[in-house]
Amino acid sequence: MNTDTLNSFLLGGIAALTFVAGLFFLRYWRSTRDRFFLFFMLSFWIEAANRIHMALTPSWNEDTPTHYGVRLLSYGLILLAIWDKNRPRGK
Repeated sequence: MNTDTLNSFLLGGIAALTFVAGLFFLRYWRSTRDRFFLFFMLSFWIEAANRIHMALTPSWNEDTPTHYGVRLLSYGLILLAIWDKNRPRGK
């Protein structure tokens, strides 16, 4: 098995598992309607889409700014979810 095939296989596995993690957060969001879970779901699905794109691109390079931008967006959503959950609420 060559390294390109192995890399595509591993990226597909990571994409599938991050999509499944997003499904768990979707289930929690549907039962609670808490935005915290919605932000986490979106973050995991963005990561899954990024991994799928990396697996389907013939000559992907993880060091390109595009991949860092997508990860920044994904992790930014997680930080936004944490900030939104912990900010003081007006009464």
